[in-house]
Amino acid sequence: MALGVAAVSLGAGRRARADDLLPVGAVAPEVEGKDASGAPAKLSAQRGKFAIVYFYPKDETPGCTKEACAFRDAYGRFEKAGVTIFAVSHDDEESHKKFREHYKLPFPMVADPSRTAQHAYHVPGLFVTSRVSFLVGPDGKIARVWPKVDPLLHAGEVLDAVAALQPKRAR
Repeated sequence: MALGVAAVSLGAGRRARADDLLPVGAVAPEVEGKDASGAPAKLSAQRGKFAIVYFYPKDETPGCTKEACAFRDAYGRFEKAGVTIFAVSHDDEESHKKFREHYKLPFPMVADPSRTAQHAYHVPGLFVTSRVSFLVGPDGKIARVWPKVDPLLHAGEVLDAVAALQPKRAR
């Protein structure tokens, strides 16, 4: 599956091609965050199911809030489809906690102040993390990459991609 050549900002005027992101077929690096109850949640524990790892610039900003709330509003559909959502930004745990409580976000959030996860997924952003998402398949490999995301539409795009990738069940 080709990724295309859409560019994503690296900050400071530099740009990277979407092909520079972690590609489809690569093993998804571990991410670990906390769920709404504060319990740890690891991507590796989701093996056998789909997961979406979405990177966003900053808690409590307009686009990031829209995207998080769109995932929240579709959360029941994600649960029904067996998809775990991991939201990743360089904000710290305290910022994530406030953001989660303010908008009642039910999914795990990954605090990445050292940008370890961002670098592992090759997500650009020197000062501001790019808005990029990775769909991780049941085999633990990247199944789909979105190098450019519309915060209002993205949750639906992810659900559509999962539906298209799931094996058809016998009737």
